Amino acid sequence: QVQLVESGGDLVHPGGSLRLSCAASGSRFSMYTMGWYRRAPGKQRELVVTITSGGSTNYANSVKGRFTISRDNAKNTVYLQMNSLKPEDTAVYYCNSDPPLLYWGQGTQVTVSS
Repeated sequence: QVQLVESGGDLVHPGGSLRLSCAASGSRFSMYTMGWYRRAPGKQRELVVTITSGGSTNYANSVKGRFTISRDNAKNTVYLQMNSLKPEDTAVYYCNSDPPLLYWGQGTQVTVSS
């Protein structure tokens, strides 16, 4: 069973940048389309970006042009580069497959505030 560990969250000012990482265990990681999800306070978890095993990406309109997803299958890791962060990006960020078939990790907190 693939296990997921997210890291890289922090408190940043509006306009700042962060890079999140998601390390996956297991040998089947490269087969999955992977996604970054987020749960903002008082809201349901939402899918914001996906990347296929071949590297094709799809972004929610709310993050398009600001966030970039990438993956390194040799390292079993998915990344999320977040630029031009806004207060509304504040959330706990999770990675999982799309659809979410894997056990959820603990997530990593991103707080955007002045």
